[in-house]
This record gives sequence, structure tokens and C-alpha cells, in this order.
Amino acid sequence: MDKIEPRQSPMDDPLNVLKEFTAARIAIGRTGASIPLKQSLAFKLAHAHARDAVYSELDIDGITANLQQFELPVLHLHSQAAYREQYLQRPDLGRQLNEESIGQLTDRTTSGVDIAIMIADGLSAAAVNSNAVGLLKILIPQLQTAGLKLAPICLIKQGRVAIADDAGIYLNARLSIILIGERPGLSSADSMGAYLTFGPRPGLTDESRNCISNIRPHGLTFRPAAKKIFYLVQEAFKRKLSGVALKDNAGLLSEP
Repeated sequence: MDKIEPRQSPMDDPLNVLKEFTAARIAIGRTGASIPLKQSLAFKLAHAHARDAVYSELDIDGITANLQQFELPVLHLHSQAAYREQYLQRPDLGRQLNEESIGQLTDRTTSGVDIAIMIADGLSAAAVNSNAVGLLKILIPQLQTAGLKLAPICLIKQGRVAIADDAGIYLNARLSIILIGERPGLSSADSMGAYLTFGPRPGLTDESRNCISNIRPHGLTFRPAAKKIFYLVQEAFKRKLSGVALKDNAGLLSEP
């Protein structure tokens, strides 16, 4: 008679040790030919959180109140996408400001501005609601200490990354930084990205920007994210460019 091997415990899976380093779904075990019920329900819950994140709304009042600590004007802008469904179906409309927002920026003349900081909902307003101000608490003092002049902070509803080009040129900014909610994953519905563009202007494409991704408490935390952004800002002004020609070599330059 063949010897019956004992059923392997989920704790025996050699991949379990990797769970310490990632929130990805690994070593979830199995029940027969399927995954365990607990893991199946957790997957469905994560999927629901991701869908909710896509339809979450920018907390304009809450973010505006928290931004007052920086003593900078705050502007409320909107893309040409009038509502969420249109935003999702027409990416082009999310890349451009509507007429009212353009008029608001045109009426407010700015000159000699180094950096325009923008906050947009993107594909997860929940991400920027949770993470934008925390990052700026570290980043803005660094920029100001370096003697850089900041434009009014812009909160943009139904915005995509390229809308920073549209707003940046109206603000006469030498460089734009947009904090935006990233496409939510099944383990990271609160992930925020920061995109940096030197010489923002309509018509630029993604190779003209630098991206710092996965900014959140369980990803790239605020302090190292601010350090990366500040380094890229300094290099962008030094070399007068951004994008694929601007590399993050900060780690190579650090002391051993």
C-alpha cells in the first residue's frame, strides 16, 4: 500500500518568508483545486476597494484646510471632464483645464515662479486625500530652504498627469510637480505618484517627465519620497531638463 503523505500546512510553504517584504498575494495556499475561502474573500474585498478608489472624490475642503500651514494661496481648478464617467472614458479631457480654470489662472498673473505644485485626483482620489499633505510637509520646507519660489498650490478635480503642463504654463512656472492618485492595484488602492516636468507646456509626452511611484505608508514612505523629488528638482534646474535624460543617481552618489 502506498504511503499517504500528510497534507502540507500553509505555514510550510517556503514562500511564506517573502510575505515580510511584499503585500502581493503569494503563498496563499489551496483547498483542493481552489484557493482557501479566506483568501478568496480577501481578494474580492481588495477588488472592491480598488473599484471604490477609482470613484473616490477629492477632499477639497479637507486638503485646503491642511494646506493653510504652508501659507501659500490655494486654487481650485477643474479639467474639461465634467464628471467621473466622462473622465474615465475620455482621457484627453482630463489632460486639459476647462475655460473657468484657465480664466482663473489668467486673471492671476505670476512671474519669477520656480515651481508649481499641483494635487489631482487621478485614478484614486483616496490616495492623495491620505498622502499628499503628509509628503508636502517634508517637501515644501526643503524647497523653500533652497530658495525656490513656489506658485499657488492647485487642487485639480478630474485631472490626469498632463494637466500639469496646461496649468504650469499659465502659472509661468519653470517646473511643475503634480501629486496624483495612481491606478489602484489589488494591494495598493492608496498609491500616489509624483510627476516632475521641467519647462511644462502643452504637447509634452511622458518621456519629458520623471515619476516617483507608490508613495504611501506601506510603499515608498514620505521622507524618502521627498528626498527623491528634491534631488530630481535640483538636477532638473541644474541641467535644464527632465524625463528620460534625467536619471536618479542619488544612490550612486551617496557615501558608502
